[in-house]
Amino acid sequence: MARKVFFSFHYDRDIWRASIVRNHGKSKADIENRGYWDRSLWEEAKKKGDTAIKRMIDDGLVGTSVTAVLIGYETWQRPWVKYEIEKSYERGNGLFGIYVHEIKGQDGRTDYQGQNPFDHIKVKQGSILVPMSQLFPTYRWVADNGFLGFGGWVEAAAKAAGK
Repeated sequence: MARKVFFSFHYDRDIWRASIVRNHGKSKADIENRGYWDRSLWEEAKKKGDTAIKRMIDDGLVGTSVTAVLIGYETWQRPWVKYEIEKSYERGNGLFGIYVHEIKGQDGRTDYQGQNPFDHIKVKQGSILVPMSQLFPTYRWVADNGFLGFGGWVEAAAKAAGK
């Protein structure tokens, strides 16, 4: 079953690596990608302020069942990534992370591994707060063969969320 996926990532630092992940399925008939923005949309929303950015993100999440957080070196500290993760969780999307630092950038070099953003967001489970990293898996695009594994990761996240 094709799932609509929202991709969350640090645009300025990781767009090249994110493009590799989000476009890998173009040759796969069973994967439908959705939920990412080109720079012009992002820049226009930034000019209009936080409310416009939130609206853009919220609109992008509509119709998605899974959110893939592409984890680069600085992703964990990006406020809009945090917002995307929190909104995805609130709407019941399946969630998982993919470390993208091993993907060669436009300059042909890899990057440093970043911190898991799920470690920095806590949610209530019963009567206690737990880091989201206890609830959602992460993968490494290169080491875990994301080109072949992505569809399974999406499906596992959707099923874990009851979708």
